[in-house]
Amino acid sequence: MAQPPELSAVEAAALWVAHLTAYAPLVEIAEVGPGDVVLINAASSSVGLAAISIVRRLNATPVALTRTRRKADLLRLGAEAVIVTDEEDVVGRTHALTAGAGARVAFDAVAGPALTTLLHALAPGGIVVQYGLLSQEPMLFPLDVSARKLTITGYGLDLATDTELRRRAYRFVKDGVAAGAFRPVVADTFPLSATAEAHAVLERNTHVGKIVLIP
Repeated sequence: MAQPPELSAVEAAALWVAHLTAYAPLVEIAEVGPGDVVLINAASSSVGLAAISIVRRLNATPVALTRTRRKADLLRLGAEAVIVTDEEDVVGRTHALTAGAGARVAFDAVAGPALTTLLHALAPGGIVVQYGLLSQEPMLFPLDVSARKLTITGYGLDLATDTELRRRAYRFVKDGVAAGAFRPVVADTFPLSATAEAHAVLERNTHVGKIVLIP
């Protein structure tokens, strides 16, 4: 992908994968629009941060989910609210934020028990788009999914095979950058010779945003 003139080379390197990954689940599958509340777990990841900016671009309300308070302050710079999942009742906080209605959309990178929790936090007619498997634990399927007409759908590597989807996604992200709505968060940079060190930072999972290798 080309480097947008509005971004540095490092920012451009951090832009495309994250924003293109979040585009289809939010824009084309869930059809996020004005007034929607969107739950985003693993929100401190590059895809999670991209999702926050895309939800804002769509005039909807992003609610970031993160495990600990260590990353909460940084997430509040973009998200409307932050829920610390290791300390707070996700369902209760979501209903408090939505006057009891629940969120319409959840963007899920975790699966496992977290997916069960997201389903309980959704409003009737809501949708979960599940794109990651950070948890290897099983989920429990809530008995009221059918009664509340909830949708659970997955998203994979559609951009790799669908040329028209790729073009729409590229245009959406490019326009968002030009409008000043999308600016990727770069957590750190490493020379290519320090790839092992960069991977060690990833494994510690203390960063927020993208780690970029520089040749």
